[in-house]
Amino acid sequence: MNIFVLLKRTFDTEEAIQLENGEIQEDGAEFIINPYDEYAVEEAIQKRDALGGEVTVVTVGPEDADKELRTALAMGADKAVRISIEDDVEDADHVTISKVLATYLKEQDADLIFAGNVAIDGGSGQVAPRVAELLDMNYVTTITGLEIDGTTATVTRDVEGDTEVIEVALPLLVTAQQGLNEPRYPSLPGIMKAKKKPLEELELMDIDLDEDEIEAKIETIERFLPEEKKAGRILEGDMSTQVSELVQLLRTEAKVI
Repeated sequence: MNIFVLLKRTFDTEEAIQLENGEIQEDGAEFIINPYDEYAVEEAIQKRDALGGEVTVVTVGPEDADKELRTALAMGADKAVRISIEDDVEDADHVTISKVLATYLKEQDADLIFAGNVAIDGGSGQVAPRVAELLDMNYVTTITGLEIDGTTATVTRDVEGDTEVIEVALPLLVTAQQGLNEPRYPSLPGIMKAKKKPLEELELMDIDLDEDEIEAKIETIERFLPEEKKAGRILEGDMSTQVSELVQLLRTEAKVI
């Protein structure tokens, strides 16, 4: 079984993110594997252990992303690939990343491709489905269960507070939702082994892709932090007085009535 995981390096949203002139300041910022991608890595490892084969984690990003790739290797993945586009594309978007990943994967003869449902920094959930479309591959999103029998997969997925069960043929791309599994922590032996596992570094020329083919379609105009929440107000007096004041505030301040 030839299994791939699409991995993204994201900001640790539990840490403070600083903005300056509309740009995120990366100096001193903490980065992690996108949490939904951890479910993808875990499921890929479990399927490899059950069915045989190997797991390759792939990311598009700078050299600093090697740390997150090594973490995935320490969890149990077999190989890692990082495709660098920094020198070719100034502001990559979903179209850019999808095209780069799909171009690489076209030559890999993948049976299963896992990805996180969404990235916690952008939350669009576009890259994985775009990759599947470019590969002309079956795909199912937001999965919470996956069983493989030969060349057939039975997939359980979230649908508006309910679940849906789908039977689909391999090769297949799926995006992992919380509840699919419980991602393991890298063990000390796993961390030591990860240092010796292969991590391949590629550039656009290595996958026969030209920078003109991956030009970004989205331009970010501005980034800003949300306004600080205003302190709440406690209404006083008897019930009729509080109701009258509340109605007045809803009309004059909140402007909802």
